[in-house]
Amino acid sequence: MLFGLDGVEIGLIIVFLCLFGGILSGFPVAFAIGGAGVVSFAIIAALDSAGLLVHQAIDTRSDAFDALVASGVNADTVSIFRYPDLPRIAQPVFERGWEMALDRNLSFIANRINERVLAGASIETLLAVLMFVMMGITLERSKIANDLLTTMARVFGPLPGGLAVSVVVVGAFLAASTGIVGATVVTMGLLSLPTMLRAGYSPQLATGVIAASGTLGQIIPPSIVIVLLGTLAGDLYSVAQENRANAAGCSDALTYLGEPAVVSVGTLFQAALLPGILLALLYALYAFGYALVYPARAPAVRLGADAGGETVTRGERFTWFLGVPVALIAGVMILSSLGAVGSQDLSVDTFTDRGQTASLRTNVSEDCRASMIELHGQSAWDRAVAEQSEIDAAGGVEESVRLSPERIEELRAEKAANAAPIGTGVAVLMLMLGLTLAVARGVAPSANPVPLLIGALGVVLGLLVDVVLIRPSASPGVTVLLLAVPLALTLYGCAHAAMRLARNDLLRVVFPPLVLIVAVLGSILGGITNPTPAAALGAGGAIMLAAYRKLRDQDRSPKVILMAALAVVVCILIGVNFDLRIVDGAGVETWLAFLVAYAAYLFALFGLLFACWVLYTGGVLTPVVRETAKVTSMVFTILIGSQLLNLVVISFGGEEYIQDFLQSFDNEVKVFLVVMLVLFILGFVLDFLEIIYIVVPIVGPVIYGGGFDPKWVTIMIAVNLQTSFLTPPFGFALFYLRGVAPPSVTTAHIYAGVLPFVAIQVVGLSILWFFPGIVTIVPALLAN
Repeated sequence: MLFGLDGVEIGLIIVFLCLFGGILSGFPVAFAIGGAGVVSFAIIAALDSAGLLVHQAIDTRSDAFDALVASGVNADTVSIFRYPDLPRIAQPVFERGWEMALDRNLSFIANRINERVLAGASIETLLAVLMFVMMGITLERSKIANDLLTTMARVFGPLPGGLAVSVVVVGAFLAASTGIVGATVVTMGLLSLPTMLRAGYSPQLATGVIAASGTLGQIIPPSIVIVLLGTLAGDLYSVAQENRANAAGCSDALTYLGEPAVVSVGTLFQAALLPGILLALLYALYAFGYALVYPARAPAVRLGADAGGETVTRGERFTWFLGVPVALIAGVMILSSLGAVGSQDLSVDTFTDRGQTASLRTNVSEDCRASMIELHGQSAWDRAVAEQSEIDAAGGVEESVRLSPERIEELRAEKAANAAPIGTGVAVLMLMLGLTLAVARGVAPSANPVPLLIGALGVVLGLLVDVVLIRPSASPGVTVLLLAVPLALTLYGCAHAAMRLARNDLLRVVFPPLVLIVAVLGSILGGITNPTPAAALGAGGAIMLAAYRKLRDQDRSPKVILMAALAVVVCILIGVNFDLRIVDGAGVETWLAFLVAYAAYLFALFGLLFACWVLYTGGVLTPVVRETAKVTSMVFTILIGSQLLNLVVISFGGEEYIQDFLQSFDNEVKVFLVVMLVLFILGFVLDFLEIIYIVVPIVGPVIYGGGFDPKWVTIMIAVNLQTSFLTPPFGFALFYLRGVAPPSVTTAHIYAGVLPFVAIQVVGLSILWFFPGIVTIVPALLAN
């Protein structure tokens, strides 16, 4: 053996050195990865042909191997790491020769590109990457970050370390609206770093908080990392659990686990929400604590008052910004718990429910039975057996049958009698309008309150009309007519409220991107749609928001953009409340709703095209499209190149060798800790894209094949990968910040500044390790 190492070990070293050399060569990373695969394969093939690479494999024809298998050990679990004393045989790393491996690699790379890049099931999810990139670049070009930093500095500046806290807040805000680390770090470095240095902040704290806050886009949804990891995690978890079930003697993962082995990108977005907020809080707490310990290095700064607001007393702030909003929200929640607010939907299934099945399948083999008892416990198995016995005694699972028209009407009448007096939709709409009126009153308490009182009267009238006049059986058209007058009064008050809110700098800056974030994340987290349509909505909204900002800068009327945004809202409201399917026998109400929705859709499309024209003539759209194409092309090229490098590792047995090593620990906790440590170390030299596409597919079958929650595993990996942006010497956030930092800020300052935040990342990982509920609680609540 060469250097006393196994041939597969030497092959892995060659692959890593070629990859590392390719990254340092100066070539674009997207092409360096593919080139590393080609070069490393050529070197390994040459050494193998010269007889220098020898793999010491277990002799499966030996008596010792046969005796081990006869003792009950699964042959698939036998490896040189578990049983190093078994007889071995020397064989080349390419069992059938490098020519056969090359032929297979070329075939596999064509299939993988087709499956994962061009026409596979994951391509729809990957399209969300393009949309989120465009959304982020558009918002970055629209100078929203500039406004946010200026406004937040006014709010938090008077506090110790306030400028650093404001950078964290803006970083979290931009993470939820852009998700692009480079754009966020560069923007905040250009805007906030000079201000912080002039205010007397230490270069270490200033650079560290900017670099760390810029990386929040990798974990706070919508995150490109979550999208890319999610497409891999779904496949890895499904295949790994199927293999786990087969090894346990069960027919499939559903039988063994008792639930489908599925994980989606939307669920991962839900799981990433609290960990992202946790990291942002840890960053802010560190900045605040640093300022308390070293006040001279992070002094309080007052940058000027809000130019658009009026003086508001503490009592008025408490009343209108906290007291009234909390009272309104609590009131709706109390009414909901009392049954006064709830669903008024009278839809009933035309078929009976299918009979309940047992919690676990019990008609399984003895081996599967033993494995399921070991996994779920004896009590769970006994309960499933008892459930199945009851089902069998009742004649088996009750099949679904069609209900008669009379029975359907009875069920509808029963639902109408039990329906809540106030519909959920009306209650939520009136709550949002009421909150708008309350906040507007707090912004300008000395202004004429009559318009706001008229709006509040409309809210009360709307609720009374819903209770007294609107029956659950009323059609959507009748409901709209009955609510027309209350809504007109409320919208009149809200129109005045919007004008008052627009004069407040904080609300004017925060509200538009906040609406976009709520629209995108709300549709994903609420399960209304999957990430791709939500990303398209975000990209379109970002374009319209940027055009609105451009028109205001040019002193031109943005009414077309505002009306187009209103048209989108109208489309959504009509789509939610009306059945827009035009079929035979469709009534006048359906046709009117369809025509209004279609007209609103056409106007929204016109508004989007007009926004594109505004950005194009303003010189914004062209660089946005160019940067979007550049970033997206890089991501997909890395995806293709990484597939090639993965196949090279697989072709000489490297993937199986690594997996056998990890599985030899026989303890999934140790395995996961080893993988997390390796990912953390690789983050010092590799970008997150290389780790996702090269390392995760190799270790994924092991870490996703255990009993850990796949959502928790994926978020732990994502947080770990976020650290790769900060770890010297190759953290990308450090390069971005170094490129825009003034000469007085040295590379040593940046490295010293990010080290505490790397430690905070480790603390965050530890918190998620000991409290996994932080990851799983939001998906569980939304699922229920």
